Amino acid sequence: MESNRQKKIAGVIQKDLVDILQGAARSGGLTNIIISVTKVHVTVDLSVGKVYLSIFPHNKGKELLEGIQSNSKLIKHELAQRVRHQLRKVPNLKFYVDDSLEYIDNIEKSLKGEDDPIQDRDLLDKRKKT
Repeated sequence: MESNRQKKIAGVIQKDLVDILQGAARSGGLTNIIISVTKVHVTVDLSVGKVYLSIFPHNKGKELLEGIQSNSKLIKHELAQRVRHQLRKVPNLKFYVDDSLEYIDNIEKSLKGEDDPIQDRDLLDKRKKT
């Protein structure tokens, strides 16, 4: 269970990371991409921050995540400049894609009957007989 301190630090990091990532996307010419920070979890010792990103459109997620991970040092530096009066030490950031929205969307499609595995057998995973 997260302490209040972890939650507050995660909230500060989340708010500033949204600004940093959206600004970087805009300055990089990616105007039709939305990057949002859905969750931030900070470890008890405040050394690592796990950042979960939701990227729209979904098909750009993997390549954007790789770009963000390769620039994590620059992102951490920018974050440190913004939170220097609130945090003494900024945690190391690890970025992950949060695909929960895509998962929910797939469930809604199934419930509406758009993806019917009875009509379209290719939607089902192939079961291996062992």
